[in-house]
Amino acid sequence: MKQLQLKGTLIPAMLLVLLFAGNALAHKVNLFAYVENGKIFTESYFPDGRPVEGGKVLVYDSNGKQLLAGTTNKEGFFNFAIPKVDDLKIVIEATMGHRNSFRLKKTEVEAGQ
Repeated sequence: MKQLQLKGTLIPAMLLVLLFAGNALAHKVNLFAYVENGKIFTESYFPDGRPVEGGKVLVYDSNGKQLLAGTTNKEGFFNFAIPKVDDLKIVIEATMGHRNSFRLKKTEVEAGQ
């Protein structure tokens, strides 16, 4: 009897997870960043490979202070001079609530100067 109750609960739960898994992926946006020659380069794109055009890029230091903001180009790229040698959090805000972040460690920022 307990086995039937477990199946009665487990199967609907699994169906709900599968049903909403596609929606979770649909709202994902990818962000990648690296440091080279005193600049930070970012690339933002959707799971289907389309670039994030006109996405808002925000950069924060380790204390959460916003250091700068910018916008991605047609190819989903945005680059800027290193604003501060620190742990940096880079955030992309794309259309329809898509958002993600990327962390650059202070050692990565220092190495790219």
